[in-house]
Amino acid sequence: MQRTALFPGSFDPFTRGHAAVVEQALGIFDRVVIAIGHNIAKRGLLDIDARRRLIEDCYKAQPRVEVTTYTTLTGDEARRAGAATIIRGARTAADFDYERILDQANRRLFPELASIVIMVDPQLADISSSLVRELLSFGRSIDQFMPEGIDLKKYLTNE
Repeated sequence: MQRTALFPGSFDPFTRGHAAVVEQALGIFDRVVIAIGHNIAKRGLLDIDARRRLIEDCYKAQPRVEVTTYTTLTGDEARRAGAATIIRGARTAADFDYERILDQANRRLFPELASIVIMVDPQLADISSSLVRELLSFGRSIDQFMPEGIDLKKYLTNE
């Protein structure tokens, strides 16, 4: 039986911290589905298609990673993907508390789903999508925060 985990998020943009969570999850699960939540009411840095392309480019050589988008509840997407576990990353105690609340709500709605919170390596704990967006707004380089080989400009211009 294949063990599948769902890693949901907005990933706007997908960072080195997100990639570290995926790498740890691949050590536990046979397949990781990175699920990009699509909120049409929210305008992000990257549109949903650009986020998907960026993540697919990160994992084009990794057949155990699938990238998808969704507009449903995360638990419904986990069921659709055949995942029994939801993976989340946490950088701080505040992140962990937030994830605990999400897990409790998910347990009420989807009791068959488990959640695993992966603690991000302390060397990556300062990396967040919001930090990347803020640095970009000030014209600063974000290369050190992005997965290896990913040039965010390519996705901003939809090349």
